[in-house]
Amino acid sequence: MTKVYFACSIRGGGDTSLYQAIVDAIKVAGGDVLSEVFVNDAINYGGSPLPADQIYQRDTKMIHDCDIVIAEVTNPSLGVGYELAYAEKLGRPILCLFNRTSENKLSAMVSGNNYNTIAYTHPKDITDKVANFIQQAPPAQNE
Repeated sequence: MTKVYFACSIRGGGDTSLYQAIVDAIKVAGGDVLSEVFVNDAINYGGSPLPADQIYQRDTKMIHDCDIVIAEVTNPSLGVGYELAYAEKLGRPILCLFNRTSENKLSAMVSGNNYNTIAYTHPKDITDKVANFIQQAPPAQNE
């Protein structure tokens, strides 16, 4: 099973109501979501109750251990941007999800990169595309 790091805005706000549905879509598509704890943290706590240094260690380890990264990028987030750059440096295939119903604009740093980006209206719209990405993603480069 493909190990997926799901990146999403947690402390930076955004529509956290979609996160569980996106994680469910990734699972249906054949992904093992290493970072599912983020959904619980975002919805229930507005962020992880862990100290910042432990969050950094946990998250960078998960990115290192994953096969691919799938990021919800609708809400601008410094953390998600950092995670995308970290994953890119490690050679992880990256898929970005952008909710087209949002009033936010997609970051030029994301849209101008060679990341695969899917514009969606509802998380159920992404399942087939995520499954295709998981199946076609080249193996992660281990560093």
